[in-house]
Amino acid sequence: MTAPMERIQALDSIEKDIITCLQSAGQALMELSKEKSSLKQAEGQTHTFLKTLSHVESKLTEQINYLTQVSTGQPHEGSGYASQKVLQMAWHRLEHARSRVNELERIKNKHLQGRAILRPQQQVAQPQQNGAQPTGNVQNAGPTG
Repeated sequence: MTAPMERIQALDSIEKDIITCLQSAGQALMELSKEKSSLKQAEGQTHTFLKTLSHVESKLTEQINYLTQVSTGQPHEGSGYASQKVLQMAWHRLEHARSRVNELERIKNKHLQGRAILRPQQQVAQPQQNGAQPTGNVQNAGPTG
């Protein structure tokens, strides 16, 4: 039988002993609550309770000591939790990078639109600064003869 199965069976046995312990305690209390209680039966149930309780304590101590020795603070090798968290964080970083790229794309487009609006205005303003008339509505500027 494999070690994990043995551990599970040991814990199952401890659980059954705990049930026996509680039953013994309950029966001892029931016997003591009777008007004509049998001291011998109450003592027998109490003895069973204490004996079983001692056994449960020693077996649980063994299990805890084992877990203390094998515990490394790292996720269990068979657990996918660590890998799942790494994947989740990678997805989060990817989404963040996408949002930043989209934001930069939006800023770039806004900047390009602003430049496109300014270029025609600059082209119109440039000939006026040189003293030339703007092209478009050119009227007869010279003397007619």
